[in-house]
Amino acid sequence: MSSPEVEKFEITEDDLANEFYPRGGRRQTKNQAIYGMWANSDDEDTPGFGRGRRKKKDYTAPIGFVSGGIKQGSKIKKEGDDDDSSDSDKDDIVVQMPKPSAAKPPPSRPQGRQGKQFAGFGKTDVGFGEWERHTRGVGKKLLEKMGFKPGEGLGKHGQGITTPVEAVKRKGKAAVGAYGTERSERSLADFPVHDSDEEDDKKFKEELSQWKKKPEVGKKKPKYVYKTAQEIIESGVGKKKAAPSKASKVKVIDMTGKEKRVFSGYHAIATRHNRPDEEEDIMEPEPGQKKAFEMPELMHNLNILVDMAEEDIIMNDRKLRYEKDHIINMKHEKERLDTICDQEEAQIQKLKKVLDIVRMCEERTQPGCDNPMELDECAAIFRSLQNDFYEEYVMYDLSSLAVALVFPLMRKYFSSWDPLKDPSYGLHTIQQWKSLLEDYNNQYAGNSTDMDVFQRLLWDVWLPYLRTTILKWNVRACHPLIEVLETWLPVLPSWIMENILDQLVLPRLLQEVENWNPLTDTMPIHSWLHPWLPLMKDKLEPLYAPIRHKIANALTNWHPSDASAKVILQPWVKVFKPGHLEAFLVKNILPKLAMCMQEFVINPHQQILDPWHWVMAWSDIIPIKYMVDMLEKTFFPKWRTVLCTWLSNMPNYDEITKWYLGWKSLFSDEYLSQPSIRDNFNKALEIMNRAVSSHIQPGVKENMAYFSQMERRQMVDTSGLPSTRSPPRQTTGPEPTYTRSVTAGTNYQPTFKDIIEKAAEENGLLFMPIAGKTQEAKQVYRYGKVQIYLDRNVIFVFENQIWIPVSLQNLIMKAKP
Repeated sequence: MSSPEVEKFEITEDDLANEFYPRGGRRQTKNQAIYGMWANSDDEDTPGFGRGRRKKKDYTAPIGFVSGGIKQGSKIKKEGDDDDSSDSDKDDIVVQMPKPSAAKPPPSRPQGRQGKQFAGFGKTDVGFGEWERHTRGVGKKLLEKMGFKPGEGLGKHGQGITTPVEAVKRKGKAAVGAYGTERSERSLADFPVHDSDEEDDKKFKEELSQWKKKPEVGKKKPKYVYKTAQEIIESGVGKKKAAPSKASKVKVIDMTGKEKRVFSGYHAIATRHNRPDEEEDIMEPEPGQKKAFEMPELMHNLNILVDMAEEDIIMNDRKLRYEKDHIINMKHEKERLDTICDQEEAQIQKLKKVLDIVRMCEERTQPGCDNPMELDECAAIFRSLQNDFYEEYVMYDLSSLAVALVFPLMRKYFSSWDPLKDPSYGLHTIQQWKSLLEDYNNQYAGNSTDMDVFQRLLWDVWLPYLRTTILKWNVRACHPLIEVLETWLPVLPSWIMENILDQLVLPRLLQEVENWNPLTDTMPIHSWLHPWLPLMKDKLEPLYAPIRHKIANALTNWHPSDASAKVILQPWVKVFKPGHLEAFLVKNILPKLAMCMQEFVINPHQQILDPWHWVMAWSDIIPIKYMVDMLEKTFFPKWRTVLCTWLSNMPNYDEITKWYLGWKSLFSDEYLSQPSIRDNFNKALEIMNRAVSSHIQPGVKENMAYFSQMERRQMVDTSGLPSTRSPPRQTTGPEPTYTRSVTAGTNYQPTFKDIIEKAAEENGLLFMPIAGKTQEAKQVYRYGKVQIYLDRNVIFVFENQIWIPVSLQNLIMKAKP
């Protein structure tokens, strides 16, 4: 009960309002008169009991920030009082928001500055504003004049922070948040953070747990229930059987009775049914009913013993089955290991046999052995190794034994071999060893380590004998060596045959071509060179240029009456490339034929056709276009002149007709089909027709060098003959003849290469290009025993690993052997 005499000490709304607006009754100070409500109240007395002065705050102390409460606008929002203000000064009044209850979750984020102290009522740190003792305090006075009060936030409504930012020392230099929250304890207390998402999740889980069954977390700890003997006896009364366990659900056959009974487990042994299909139910004892001779303790003990026996039987059965399975596994493992041991023993026995064979071969190959090894016996041994010990033969590379066993015997076997006399000697033996030693998966890549045993046998044993034979071989007797290579071609690897042809045969052929002289040698070169074409094919290409060069030199003083030139060139028509052959014939043969036709005399009364046959004999070698051009320039002008002369002397036209037809029959159909040949015969026929039907003397105007187009028309008009064909086109100058071209060709100055070639011929030196070799994009030539190339009429000789320029005389001296 309250009494009027008792003074109440609670803080009322009036007290809070008067805190900001102190009531009168005291004399205003000068500052209060000037600044009004913003005047400093340090000197004012504290309201309450007594008139003592309020303790002056020390602003020189370090800065400390405290919560000043929550202020919205000019009003203070208060939801409740808090008594936790014992640590503050006696004169400071702290109003805090009440803590949220556990039942109601806090709001997600505080609105405004709720839950904080009111501005001006918090505890001011002792060291706040300590720096002003060194100044005049202008900053503080300015803030106070603008309405700032210590402990309140800045702003019109005091909404700024009241606690300065604290400097907290971090534990290390890791990233932000690595050591937990970066906020200070005071900051967390003043500004608590509430995560609305977490609260929603927590609430959702709580609602979810109301209808969802909670999962069992781990195995529950067994709960022991202690019963007295009487309780056990009471619980065991009337039980027909104990509840079966999961482990006891096995099929049990009871043969103790008159009939065979099948139980679902050992627990059913104590059960006695009147019917086999009767279910084994647990009988509930009737309350208050007792039977005679009941022994619940004994039945309980028997049930326990039965259960224990049942578990023992189950465990023993499991162990028995496990042991039986283990025995079966051990049997299988023993069988597998026995099989492996037998295989290893068989492998050891095989290796012993192989080792005995190798030792036997080694003993029989020693010098001084009474029973030396023969090639046939070695072949039989290797064949047995491949058939009986194939895995060991491949695994241990037993084919390499042939290097020590077979190679010496093979050298002895081929020591008396003459390939040119007996080409097939040893062929069957090599074929036999090829099937034994050749590795079909091996491909030779140009290195000696890539050769298999059979290739090494040919390279080290067989090839040296053939190499010696080729070095002593007469090149012009080519057929024996060709027979040797063709005989051994199916046996030899392709790279060995290429090596024989490139490194042994071709150099000998080049040397023989250098020594060949077409003027003195009676044996044609094609007779001993062409048989190599099926084997060597394009490999003979480097020989063709020297051959053409020698034949061209031999044709310098040649006359078409000598048929030997055609005999030499005829076999090379299909061997030389068409372009090379055509250039050779145009340069060396065609001028000689043109000169012969130029000297050919056409006499209708006594005609000698031998020069004609000499020239036309080359028609099957020389292309027809060159022959037609030559005849048109050398033969037909002379032939038409003779015809016109004959017609001008009142001839017998029948004889002229026969003469005309006779010359035409000398041309083949292929030549007559050429337009220029046909035009020349038509022109001759026109002259003959004009001579027969006109009154003018034939041949007068035909002997003129040229006619203008107008004169030709006048001649046709005066003749009175209808022109069935247009006359051939005449040039404005005299008609060129082949004689002039030949004369011009003879006056042509030779090139520098021709001079060098002529000097080599005079000194008996070889001058031929080296196939596939160039220097600075210039062809390299073999000149005697040196190599040269020509660059802008300068001779460069390869000497001392460098190319040096020399004169022609010095070149001849260096090139002579």
